[in-house]
Amino acid sequence: MSTQETLNVDFTDTEETETPMLSEVVNQETELKQWLVEYVGNKLNPEDGNVTVENVVHVVAEEFPEFLMTVAEENWIRGYKQGLVDVEEGMKISAAEEAQQDELN
Repeated sequence: MSTQETLNVDFTDTEETETPMLSEVVNQETELKQWLVEYVGNKLNPEDGNVTVENVVHVVAEEFPEFLMTVAEENWIRGYKQGLVDVEEGMKISAAEEAQQDELN
């Protein structure tokens, strides 16, 4: 693919990949949230006047991508590490059960 070609990708959400929190209206309980909701609201001007978490993510991704990427990368790394820990623990449990079965036989 040349550098001038664009890649069109269609993302299809399934129940497993949907994040219900994205559609929640942001509760403006702190000064930062109040400011951010006002900023995003002015930027996107949602029809119903409500700013959702998804709206905030959209604007932050557009205007401050390095922040969002840092959070996403950290989340991915922690999830990957947790997956490795889970595999190790699963292997230990499996080995212990296998040893217990061998003792019974």
